[in-house]
Amino acid sequence: MGFEQLLIFGVLLGAFIGLVIDLWSPDGILLTALAILTISGVLSLEQAFQGFANSTLIALGSLYVVSAAMRESGALDRASSFILGRETRSIQRILLRLCPSVSLYSAFLNNTPVVAMGIPAIRQWALKKNIVVSKLLMPLSFAAILGGLCTLIGTSTNLITHGLLQSHGFEGLSFFELAWVGVPCAIVGLFYLVFISPMLTPARRDIRYEEERKRNLLVEIEITEGANVIEKTIRETNLSEIQGFYLSRINRRDREIAPVPNNEKIQQGDHLLYAVKGGIAVTVPDLTDYPGLRIVQQPPRDIEQEGKPERELHQVVVKEGSPLVGSTVEEARLLERFGAAVTGVRRRGKRVDQPLGPFVLHPGDVLLLDTRPGFREAYEDTKDFFLTSAAGGEATGATASIEEHRSGGKNLYVSIAVLVGIVSLVATGIVHIALAGILGVAVLLSFNVIQAGEARKSVDWTVLIVIGAAIGLGKAMEVSGMAELIGSWMVALASAYGHRPAY
Repeated sequence: MGFEQLLIFGVLLGAFIGLVIDLWSPDGILLTALAILTISGVLSLEQAFQGFANSTLIALGSLYVVSAAMRESGALDRASSFILGRETRSIQRILLRLCPSVSLYSAFLNNTPVVAMGIPAIRQWALKKNIVVSKLLMPLSFAAILGGLCTLIGTSTNLITHGLLQSHGFEGLSFFELAWVGVPCAIVGLFYLVFISPMLTPARRDIRYEEERKRNLLVEIEITEGANVIEKTIRETNLSEIQGFYLSRINRRDREIAPVPNNEKIQQGDHLLYAVKGGIAVTVPDLTDYPGLRIVQQPPRDIEQEGKPERELHQVVVKEGSPLVGSTVEEARLLERFGAAVTGVRRRGKRVDQPLGPFVLHPGDVLLLDTRPGFREAYEDTKDFFLTSAAGGEATGATASIEEHRSGGKNLYVSIAVLVGIVSLVATGIVHIALAGILGVAVLLSFNVIQAGEARKSVDWTVLIVIGAAIGLGKAMEVSGMAELIGSWMVALASAYGHRPAY
């Protein structure tokens, strides 16, 4: 093994470790690895970035726009309503309707919008029917993956393979060629999801319920007239902690402030809500040394009486590559940027039971936000997080929510016609997938189904950068002989079991 091969192995190993530990966003890690190999002379500049000239990236980007148009036109909303509309409480019967339908949609649409639109609808429906939603969300994701196995446009991996085959002089894949393998795999996978997964997936309560239970244990202290802490900061008054309790949030004229920054000035009428450290309080704070502060509520609280119609609760998931990643909750300034107070955080299925201000955010963290009305409509396409709540959010202590109505009408029919047209053109071999995707986007823009700005935001640029960089890293393995070396090792290893495994 020569120097270049050792260098490539070391760079790829470093990139792999960086991805595992969430050092940076994936696009940053892979681009850095590609830059190192280019600077070291393993690749020329043209070889390094030829992956970004792959027509597959154009095809994938255009399909993101088509999927967004299907969402905005109401096509996915209507599909969700049709699937979940029947009355039943049997998890297996729900999955029997849900999973095959999601797989069918995912065979012709990008997985991300299918799952992103499905999560709020399923959560809202499960909340109304009092069904444990954790039994449905994981099968939703895997059903979308299984559907992507069946067609050329089902997933980005299929498109990349198609593009690489063509770049090496082969014919490429036809639209339904993968179905010979994908459909049997999907059938087996769907059988598992419907009949076996309900016995294995956890019956995990929603973060909203956990936060309501925790809020029930908060001590509420009011700042009355004449208190000597008025117009002083939390740092100056040392009110961030009192006798084993830490300041969880401030309620100021029905507006939540959470987490509470140390430079926040206390005002008359503020209600300070304190959580006990490390367990359940057996007593309440002694306020003898804090004139003007009085306890107005102590555990157990009646949180159902605290519902505020002018506020909404929304659950969001921090995106991979989000600007929020690596910052603390306080540094993220969600209250200033989005008007949203962070009232709870869950990581890897477990509630974070500590002061949230210094808590560092990672991709996949679930945040419960107390927001103003219209939050979903305003920030549905933000690059910071995925919204998993339906329009109108969820009121504390209530199960009602506001239905979101998308355009329908002309836009619905045009978006469906564009999708059918793309599938038909590619399946019959009349037009290349990249050209068909571009034509489809042009039609959507011409009929104002989606605006240019919305189309641009709908593209997951991180995915496209990752794919382009990964192709460049693959080229480095090819020109250095690393790919051939690994291939010969695999053949030698498999040849011990006969010619068929080696083949």
